[in-house]
Amino acid sequence: MVQAFIDINERANRLLNILKAKYGLKDKSQAIERMAEEYEEKLLEPELKPEYIEKIRKIEKHGKFTKYSSLEQLRDEIEHA
Repeated sequence: MVQAFIDINERANRLLNILKAKYGLKDKSQAIERMAEEYEEKLLEPELKPEYIEKIRKIEKHGKFTKYSSLEQLRDEIEHA
């Protein structure tokens, strides 16, 4: 485990306290770890995750696709669905 001293502003401190309470965490270190995990899951190149690749392959194999020659054609289909 790595230990670090960090300086955070009051808003970030409040956010960590909210995360602690929401998830029943023991300390701010656990709140920071939780934030890092969620950041990784949601923002760091999800297209490279094996689960994402498998999902795309299933969609390609079983999905029904429609090609549109223009944005207007797509808009027309959406509006009259």
